[in-house]
Amino acid sequence: MPIEVLMPALSPTMEEGTLAKWLVKEGDTVSSGDLIAEIETDKATMEFEAVDEGVVGKILVAEGAEGVKVNTLIAVLLEDGESADSIATGATAAPAAAGAEAAPAAVEAPASTPAAAPAPAAPAAADVSRIFASPLARRIAAQKGLDLSAIKGSGPKGRIIKVDVENATAAPKEAPKAVAAAPAAAAAAPSGPTADMVAKMYEGRAYEEVSLDGMRKTIAARLSEAKQTIPHFYLRRDIKLDALLKFRAQLNKQLEGRGVKLSVNDFIIKAVALALQSVPDANAVWAGDRVLKMKASDVAVAVAIEGGLFTPVLQDADMKSLSSLSTEMKDLAKRARDRKLAPHEYQGGAFAISNLGMFGIDNFDAIVNPPHAGILAVGSGVKKPVVGEDGELTVATVMSVTMSVDHRVIDGALGADLLKAIVENLENPMVMLA
Repeated sequence: MPIEVLMPALSPTMEEGTLAKWLVKEGDTVSSGDLIAEIETDKATMEFEAVDEGVVGKILVAEGAEGVKVNTLIAVLLEDGESADSIATGATAAPAAAGAEAAPAAVEAPASTPAAAPAPAAPAAADVSRIFASPLARRIAAQKGLDLSAIKGSGPKGRIIKVDVENATAAPKEAPKAVAAAPAAAAAAPSGPTADMVAKMYEGRAYEEVSLDGMRKTIAARLSEAKQTIPHFYLRRDIKLDALLKFRAQLNKQLEGRGVKLSVNDFIIKAVALALQSVPDANAVWAGDRVLKMKASDVAVAVAIEGGLFTPVLQDADMKSLSSLSTEMKDLAKRARDRKLAPHEYQGGAFAISNLGMFGIDNFDAIVNPPHAGILAVGSGVKKPVVGEDGELTVATVMSVTMSVDHRVIDGALGADLLKAIVENLENPMVMLA
């Protein structure tokens, strides 16, 4: 019996991916553990290992195929004595999951592709999980309050895709009769104009249309959801950096022989990690119907990459030395830019840091990345006139920070305590070595 090779789930949240590259060809012999393909998720390009051994009998999904659903059949391995002829009867399509299509066509047809015949309507079953619709189409329908059973799909086999729900005129689902009807203004979540509506605004103007890759789509969806569903509030402080800059220069001179050079960001990571230990009630995450208070300080740091960003997590940052944090952060940042991070390296954490100071930004407000309780937006250090302790005017290097906080987890006074602890650590850097 041919061995089916299915599209793997390379992270807990992965629903689909791009088959970036095949590392084998039909006729090759593979063993368990051999690398057979590179799979691109919304976050990284990862190598896919064979679980079984055999001969590659047929490759069913071509290189570069996008939107390949998890558990879609992508290739078939043959065991000893089997021939490619046996594939036709035993493994020509991916096994159907409950409520999903069993179709080898794992990629949605573009909205502009003409159909050879009218697309069949999606099943109007009461169980919406049996309706054939892409995950993105389901999310958009939920946001707009649309009933999927009333929408006609234009994708393969009548599957409902993004363009169908964006152009849908179906009425929102009725609220259960036992519940009082919501006000009309709140019947559906607000949504922006469709692609067609925007394009019409710019008819006659020259522009280039840039398709969104998986990472950009995920960033757009998650940050929109975060801003709409998380009750943000913001706390701002100025931090005098002169003592830190002097201390950093001394440490870097001592570390020259070890190949380590500390950055201001390394001190910020350490300061946040220690502050989370000093204010343990703020070291928490939102878990839907409860709050999870974390023991260790796992700090995520935003890293800009081409087309998006990663937030790799430095676990147990409160327990690590500045030189260890610096080395680990440089490694994570490099592999983030190469899209080589494993899922466990960018998932988790209770608090994040986003530093745009190196880009000349004085201050900004960042969006909380769920389920984190907060994020520290860091600006550049700028020389400014300040009033000294003796009341005289002097000049100091001042860095502006803004802490965005999820009010469901952290209240105003608690957030103020956390930010105060961060400021004290940075203005008195030697205490971070105690």
